[in-house]
Amino acid sequence: MRRFIREHSLSLFFFAIFLAALTGQAIAGHDLHNQEAATHGGEAMSFWRYVTSSDFGNAVMENWQSEYLQFLLFMLATVWLIQRGSPESKEPGKEGLESKQQQKLEGYADEDAPGWARVGGIRTALYSNSLLIAMAIIFIGSWFAQSVTGWTEFNAEQVDHNGQELSWWQYVGTATFWEGTLQNWQSEFLAVGSFAVLAIFLRQRGSPESKPVGAPHDATGVEG
Repeated sequence: MRRFIREHSLSLFFFAIFLAALTGQAIAGHDLHNQEAATHGGEAMSFWRYVTSSDFGNAVMENWQSEYLQFLLFMLATVWLIQRGSPESKEPGKEGLESKQQQKLEGYADEDAPGWARVGGIRTALYSNSLLIAMAIIFIGSWFAQSVTGWTEFNAEQVDHNGQELSWWQYVGTATFWEGTLQNWQSEFLAVGSFAVLAIFLRQRGSPESKPVGAPHDATGVEG
């Protein structure tokens, strides 16, 4: 067990703090919802009813979709685009998909390589892009879930205020939907871009996301 925890400590750490943050969000959101309901003469919700509501679902999915979009675009952009001096970038001149030999595909694969990296054809093509495909599926799914929960919440508020309900298609064309969506996107894009640039000049000793402390500023694609 100790060995398992040590060898998977990074994923276990982030999963644990994810659950803690999600639980905290649910508790705080439930309390806030009931405070607002009391202020406006509405009905208080039980905790379980709140965490299965569109209100909570929309708040969660709005962040999930932007996070996965961030990683999807960063992963795809770093195939072709470079940032001189950043450990998050390939070295200049190495842009692109790289050769089969460089990627250890098919006849160049090692004996312990995954089977789909060695067989060639459509299976190798799919496996070569499997991370991008998985990220895209999660992004699209969470974006759609955000739109549905947001639409449900929007129409509920319209009913409460004697307003006109909208179809899902009408809702995703509203400023309400896109203001919340783009608010998340711009912050994710800024975080990724600023990290790629800051890592040119700044260091974190021992982290693979940073260059070695003594590496020159223009060293590109070098990780500590």
